[in-house]
Amino acid sequence: MSNFLTSTLGWFKRSDARQMPLADADASVNAATHVSLDELIQLQQQARKIDLTRRSYAKSSSTGAHRSRFRGRGMDYQESRIYQAGDDIRNMDWRVTARAGKPHTKLYQEERERPVVFLVDFNPSMFFGSTHSLKSVLAARAAALLGWAVSRKGDRIGALIINQTHHELPPRMGKRGVLQLIRELVNHSDPKKALLELPEKKHEKLNDELKRLRKIARPGSLVFLISDFYSIDEDTAHHLRSLSRHCDIQAIQIVDPLEMTPPPPEQYYVTDGKKVGVLDTRSKKGRENYQSFFDQHHQQLRELMRKQQIPLFQLSTSDDLLLTIQQNLGQSRQRKASMLSGKAVA
Repeated sequence: MSNFLTSTLGWFKRSDARQMPLADADASVNAATHVSLDELIQLQQQARKIDLTRRSYAKSSSTGAHRSRFRGRGMDYQESRIYQAGDDIRNMDWRVTARAGKPHTKLYQEERERPVVFLVDFNPSMFFGSTHSLKSVLAARAAALLGWAVSRKGDRIGALIINQTHHELPPRMGKRGVLQLIRELVNHSDPKKALLELPEKKHEKLNDELKRLRKIARPGSLVFLISDFYSIDEDTAHHLRSLSRHCDIQAIQIVDPLEMTPPPPEQYYVTDGKKVGVLDTRSKKGRENYQSFFDQHHQQLRELMRKQQIPLFQLSTSDDLLLTIQQNLGQSRQRKASMLSGKAVA
């Protein structure tokens, strides 16, 4: 948290003399700071309650469970049009031909596969949390839950995971795709590895990864951007605009309650894992500066996504993960039907 507060708010005071490790090396791992393979695998059950309704047609060249903009032979009749040279005579629509007096052929809507690509940000500001868990833990859980949800439709799943470096996952189908994603989420969301073991290494910039993502995500892909988005700037709009021309994008902003409202008036010790400072919110000015910083960031992000016509919702460390995703991305058909009939779904 200190890495972005320090440069903005004057009441953050550094103390180079004191050292405060982020975690004791012998301390037991807990679910608030780390995710495990078992935990992310178990999210498969919750994913059955999510129905990711498409906003537009897929454009992939492989057959699958999603409608495509491509026209050709397929399962679903689309329309009839006047016969053109080269049309397959097996698709002649004889009824329309007889009625119109001119030869017509049938067109069908092909079903195409939709690749799904996750960009998950584990840069330093994500390793912070005041309620229930670190933001990094929440991001890993959200990506895994959504991964299980899209795998149920047979979609290929790939990812670009960033922290000390970037790691690309080639798209794979079904459970194999989810399991490779989960393994990397567990590895890259480890706060000890991210903040303590490689402290001097340069962190990857979001814009660089968005540029790289444009080469990874094939046309028609559904892209999930999972980040707190503290590194956005004027160039971010350009990268998002280029990416959204050929892909569907859903942005998920990971937040913590302390990034929405100031803590009670007091002096608080804050640390980046090496140095310690004091956060003083006792004065009215201090609280106003605090609130203003975060309000400006949230507004800047909303405006950026609005201009690029990219859906955005916030996911807080105090939220119910499944419920928030259902409310923003859709509930399962079974759950919707049960709610309409007044029955609950376990």
